[in-house]
Amino acid sequence: MQDLIKKAGQVKLLVLDVDGILSNGQIIYDANGVETKEFSVHDGVGIKSLARYGILTAIITGRSSPMVDKRAIEIGVDYVVQGRDDKLIALNELLSTLDPALNITAADCAYMGDDLPDIKAMQTVGFAATVPNAHAEVIKRSDMVTTRAGGTGAVREICDLILKGHGHYKDFIAHYTLDEAPTQDTLS
Repeated sequence: MQDLIKKAGQVKLLVLDVDGILSNGQIIYDANGVETKEFSVHDGVGIKSLARYGILTAIITGRSSPMVDKRAIEIGVDYVVQGRDDKLIALNELLSTLDPALNITAADCAYMGDDLPDIKAMQTVGFAATVPNAHAEVIKRSDMVTTRAGGTGAVREICDLILKGHGHYKDFIAHYTLDEAPTQDTLS
């Protein structure tokens, strides 16, 4: 676990797939053909926690959905790329548009995906994560498999790990508790 925490401590940008990661992967249409998705509140708090400490977030998804834009705005996702099955090309294009002062390369990214179109991007980044119900080939190439499935708090697990790696987890938790706030030398 310490190796994962150390690796997560290098992450400057968390990149997420949507279907199967931020949602449970089911696509539901109502009687009018309108698509709906379910998102986890826990994942939203996790993504907001990263923003608090200057860690950027992005979505790269193969489908296009106004719900994804809405959710991304609600939880403060920094970059949204939709309608792209070529996740590696989309990731490289995203990285090329970032402010050079951020000094973010693929090695500084975590990527969380669950299916075959995610593999090349996952193989390029410094930290690759997935969910337990991901395709076997994705699991085989991941640094971490969460305990929770997509859409049920899996992203939160990665966010918490990144906060631990950066030494911000105890400080983040202190915002929500009456426990004594950690001192600088006790943060981990």
